[in-house]
Amino acid sequence: MEPLGAVALGRPGHDMVDNALRAEVLKGHLDTLLLAAVSEEPAHGYLIVERLRSRSQGALDLGEGTVYPALYRLEAAGLLSSRWSHEPGRKRRVYRLTDRGRAALAEGRTEWRSFVRVIESVLS
Repeated sequence: MEPLGAVALGRPGHDMVDNALRAEVLKGHLDTLLLAAVSEEPAHGYLIVERLRSRSQGALDLGEGTVYPALYRLEAAGLLSSRWSHEPGRKRRVYRLTDRGRAALAEGRTEWRSFVRVIESVLS
């Protein structure tokens, strides 16, 4: 499966129009994907990226330039909260879902399922 996201854009041998369309589709669902990645337990940015990559079997290979601005925006909107974690030799910002974030995730999942039903009805 090809990576979907910022990393996939502009690689030699890939159709730029196809990748640009994929990036636009991802952009519309990035918030829900990030909220889902943090829903089970708090995580720092790199772990969130790894969870998305792992759960998507490598299809979602998002760069820091995509993920961190979105995490900051979600935190500013009150959907995530964060705190600094001090581990040996490392300082990391750990993100946690807020009550508003849980509600937004539930709404995002509902919207996604509706979207998939509509697309499936057209493609069937």
